[in-house]
Amino acid sequence: MAISAPPVQPANQTYKPATVWWFWAGIVVLLGLIFRVSIDEMLSVWLNVEEYSHGFFIPCITLYLIWIRRSELQLVASVKDSQLGLIVMLFGMLLFLLASLAVFRVFEQYAFLITLYGLFAVIFGSKGLRTFYIPLLFLLFMVPLPSFVLSNLSTKLQLISSWLGVEFIRTCDIMVYLEGNVIDLGSYKLQVVDACSGLRYLFPLSSLAFLCAYLYKGPIWQKWLVFLSSMPLTVFMNSFRIGVIGVMVDNWGTAMAEGFLHDFEGWVVFLLCMLLLFIEMWLLTRLSGRKQAFNELVQIPDAWLAESKTGVTHVVFNRSIFAVLLLLLVGGGISESIKGRVDIIPQRKAFVNFPAQIDSWVGHNELLGPEYLAQLKLTDYVITNYVKPGEKQAINFYSAYYQSQRKDAAVHSPRSCIPGDGWQIVQYEERSFPELQLEGQPLVVNRAIIEKGENRQLVYFWFQQRGRLLTNEYLVKWYLFYDAITLNRTDGALVRLVINLDKSEDPAVVEQRLQAFLKAILPKLPDYLPGKHVETAGVAAIE
Repeated sequence: MAISAPPVQPANQTYKPATVWWFWAGIVVLLGLIFRVSIDEMLSVWLNVEEYSHGFFIPCITLYLIWIRRSELQLVASVKDSQLGLIVMLFGMLLFLLASLAVFRVFEQYAFLITLYGLFAVIFGSKGLRTFYIPLLFLLFMVPLPSFVLSNLSTKLQLISSWLGVEFIRTCDIMVYLEGNVIDLGSYKLQVVDACSGLRYLFPLSSLAFLCAYLYKGPIWQKWLVFLSSMPLTVFMNSFRIGVIGVMVDNWGTAMAEGFLHDFEGWVVFLLCMLLLFIEMWLLTRLSGRKQAFNELVQIPDAWLAESKTGVTHVVFNRSIFAVLLLLLVGGGISESIKGRVDIIPQRKAFVNFPAQIDSWVGHNELLGPEYLAQLKLTDYVITNYVKPGEKQAINFYSAYYQSQRKDAAVHSPRSCIPGDGWQIVQYEERSFPELQLEGQPLVVNRAIIEKGENRQLVYFWFQQRGRLLTNEYLVKWYLFYDAITLNRTDGALVRLVINLDKSEDPAVVEQRLQAFLKAILPKLPDYLPGKHVETAGVAAIE
């Protein structure tokens, strides 16, 4: 009698549809718990920062775009089909752990998205990722930009919008003078602050343009044009708004730039931006020889809606869920243990004790106004004008120290701040002084000549960061991330020296005077700006 072999069990067992979905739903909940602090901070930004108030709509739109095409989703049946997703998830969790060590929430939020993309690829395979990569990429618009990027972008947009707005005012035959981001109408002065930089239009409009480009029926180059054009369109319309406000203020007073009317003007401009975006798409269809009604420019394809009734039919239990579970539990456990770390606070002298006399230079202290302190968020600072007997020109010494640069408090580069005060950088270079040593390194500074009207100044500045002397603001951010992990420190400082370039003096002589003062002040700095090897003054809890 022949003996039959036992039936071979499939590698991936089939379950009822509801059972499989509950498994994966539990994994998504676990992912949310692991990233709960980052998600909570992102929600806080959506609630409190107007530039990102549209963030709540982004995940809802992504879920809707996936839901209407759910018939195209197919659960993968083997671990092999999920390998790409597992690799992406591993990368996302590693980035999350590094960001947790450095306590940079923005990187944690991007790590959350990468891990989510990986999880999607684990569940639906690389084919599902290719099909839905646009709705998934749309989620990037809900993550706030790093604060230093946002600050630099806001400053540049303020200057561009101010300049274009003033040009519009001049076309209306109104005398106006521009100094940085301050519009002087004679009787009134208007300051183009962060809220008027255009970012409140740029972020939601670029999100809308991305969505429109995805649903727009046209060639790929037109889709890219629709999306990219949202940026100059926003700048132009915001400048137009500033110009209109300037004209109204000149005729009817400052009430035109305040309160409800100011906010209402903003909404009108945003709606005009949307209208212009649709007009652009309509013109592109005409240029391509297509005739589409205005309400047909952006539409969900009928095929998606028709297919959405069938739903997902494949319900195979993929054992890669155990690898996902292990990865999340290990990563989550490590991240929880990291939260107990404390920030090291180096011991240093306060700037209130900084010498008022350096060699023969005698100094007079100045103070920053509360509006500047609120914006800079520094821990300690010194501003002193040093004058040498027998010399007219004072040397302005400024240093800002940050005990921690983890949460939106970071060194501001003069390269970004100088134009905001109406100064123009006419020369900019890096200058090395091998004969001058600081922290055991040759001193390297950024050298700039700036001018405003007939006034010219010579500026030296550098970033002193935990024993490093840096001149590049982006390297400052990289070493901030690196040292937060390796040294558990994020303290740092900016050092800046400024001297006027008088037309009656040879610029070379003035620069020699500045360099002599630089040589005299360098030995004083280490007591106030901690280096790499320091004594600990205490620790602070890392939130």
